[in-house]
Amino acid sequence: MKLSRYYAPTLKEDPADAEVVSHKLMLRAGMIRKLTSGIYTFLPLGLRSLNKAARIVREEMDRAGALEILMPGVQPADLWQETGRWEYYGKELLRFKDRHDRAYCLGPTHEEVVTDLIRHEVRSYRQLPLNLYQVQTKFRDEIRPRFGLMRGREFVMKDAYSFDKDEEGALVSYKAMYDAYCRIFSRLGLRFRAVEADTGAIGGNYSHEFMVLADTGEDTIAACPSCEYGANLEKAEAMLPVKTKPGNCPEHKLVATPGAHTVEEVAAFLKVEPARIVKTLLYVADGKPVAALVRGDRELNEVKLKNALNAQDVALATPEQVQAWTKAPVGFAGPVGLNADVVKTILADRELSQDTDWITGANKADAHFLHVDLDDDVLLTNYADLRNVACGDPCPRCGAPLELTKGIEVGHVFKLGYKYSEAMKASVLDEQGKDRLVYMGCYGIGVSRVVAACIEQNHDGAGIKFPPALAPFEVAVVCLDVKGEPLAKAEAIYAWLTGQGVEAVLDDRDERPGVKFKDIDLMGFPFQIVLGGKGLARGIVEVKDRRTGEKSELPVEGFEAAFTAWRLQALAGWESR
Repeated sequence: MKLSRYYAPTLKEDPADAEVVSHKLMLRAGMIRKLTSGIYTFLPLGLRSLNKAARIVREEMDRAGALEILMPGVQPADLWQETGRWEYYGKELLRFKDRHDRAYCLGPTHEEVVTDLIRHEVRSYRQLPLNLYQVQTKFRDEIRPRFGLMRGREFVMKDAYSFDKDEEGALVSYKAMYDAYCRIFSRLGLRFRAVEADTGAIGGNYSHEFMVLADTGEDTIAACPSCEYGANLEKAEAMLPVKTKPGNCPEHKLVATPGAHTVEEVAAFLKVEPARIVKTLLYVADGKPVAALVRGDRELNEVKLKNALNAQDVALATPEQVQAWTKAPVGFAGPVGLNADVVKTILADRELSQDTDWITGANKADAHFLHVDLDDDVLLTNYADLRNVACGDPCPRCGAPLELTKGIEVGHVFKLGYKYSEAMKASVLDEQGKDRLVYMGCYGIGVSRVVAACIEQNHDGAGIKFPPALAPFEVAVVCLDVKGEPLAKAEAIYAWLTGQGVEAVLDDRDERPGVKFKDIDLMGFPFQIVLGGKGLARGIVEVKDRRTGEKSELPVEGFEAAFTAWRLQALAGWESR
C-alpha cells in the first residue's frame, strides 16, 4: 500500500477532548474518528489493527474447539425479563420499542440469547460439551463515556459461551478457554496477567480477568512476586496476620472532639495513629440502612460489602440520611448506641476482630468514644473481609508481601453455573433419560479495547510502538526523495517485501523528510526502511527498530539477505521483552 493513495489523516496536536494516551494517539495517527459520545469510526489503519486482533482471537478460539456463530445485536425484552436482568442491569442497557410497541434492547452481552438458542436446539447430553462464540459489536450506554476506545459505548467484543452436562465438564471448558486467552494475549505481544475477579452483573461464582499491565490502567491489581497469585483489587483477599487479641478493654468514654470530622483530624486532635480509629460508613443496601466498619487507615471495598450482604445494589448514604439515622452530622457516626431499629445490620472488617480499645464516632456532633470494644459495646451482625488490600499485605497463597500495580482489563472468563440455564429452563436428557440443567460458562475479550490497551502499554513521546502482531503494517518503506533512483529502489524493496508476505507500506508522499519521520513514528510501524539519495550514494540503506529506536545501516548490495537477518533479530527482541 502506498501512503500517497492511503486514507490516514494525521494530526499534529493532541485533540482537546482526548484524555488518555491511546485516545490521543489513535486520533492523531488517523486510526479512528469520533462520531458522537463514546462512538467511533475506524479508519483504514485502525481497522487493520482491529482485524488483526480479531483474527488471532478467532484462530485460538477455533483451536480450543469453539464454534463461531453470529447473534443479533437487537434483543427482545422478554428474554432479559426471564433472567431478571431487564431491571437489574440498569441504565447501561439501551432500551427501546419497535413500531408494534414491543420492548427491545441493544445487546451489551448475549447470555440470554445464546441460552435461548441452546434450550430449543440441544436436547441430549451427547451433544455436549458445546462452546459457541462470536465477534460482534456491543452497546452499553455508559453514563460517562471516556478515554476513547477504553470506555466507549459501542465496541467490538468476542463473547463465547460453554455448555456442559455438569460442573466437572465445565471446569475442563473453563481451563480450555483460560489457556486460549493466555495464548491470545501472548501472540498479540502484550504483557499481561490473569487475576481473580468479581463476577459483577454477569453473575456466576468464579472468574478471572486478563489485565494488560500499564501505568495508565484504571484497575489496581494485587500481585504476588513469589507465586502465581493475582487478583483485581475488588476481589483480592485481605489476610489476617497471626496475632493474639489483647485482654480486657477499659469502659468506653465520651470525649469532645470539636471540629474534628475526618480520621486525620481526629487522630491529630487525640494524638493517636489513624489505625486506632474505626471508621463507620453508612450505606443503603437494597433500600435498607447498613453500617460498615473498617480501620481508620484502610479503605472500604464496596464490592466486598455488596457480596457480604448478598445485595443487588449498595450506595453510600447521603448526608441527610446520615443525619436522620445518627442524629449527628457526617464525620461523627459510630457503632456504639447506633439505633438498632433503623440500622439493623452492622458489619465489621475482620481485621477489627484482632484488636480492641478502639476510637469511634459517638453519633453526636463534635464527640467520639474512647476505649471501644466492638464485641462488648456494639451489636455487631458479623465480621467479614471488607477492605482493600494494601501494598505489603501477605499473599493469601504463600504469605509473601503483595505488590500493587495498574492494569487494563481486556478479557474476562466466568464460570456461570446454572444462573441462566435455571432461569430459562435450558436442560438436556442425561444418561438415565432425566432432565438435567446445563452448566454454563462465558468468556469475553474486548477486541477493540485490546488495540487501545496495546497503545497504552507501547508508546513514547513520538507516538505508538506497535508489536508486530497488532501493527497495521509491519514495515514502513520511507522514500525521502520521490524522484529518480531513491523512488525506484524504494518501490523495488516494497515489491520484494510484499512478495515475501511481509505487510508493508510505502511512504511515497511528496513531503519533507521531517514530516514523514514524524508520521511514521506516530503510526507506530515496528520497522522502518529509509532510503535517500545521500545514503544510496554511499551504498547503504538505513533501518530502524521502532521499539528500541536503534538505527542500523545495511548495504544496498545484498540488502534482502541483510534485512531478513536484521528483521528476525528485531522480531526476537519483541518476543523476549
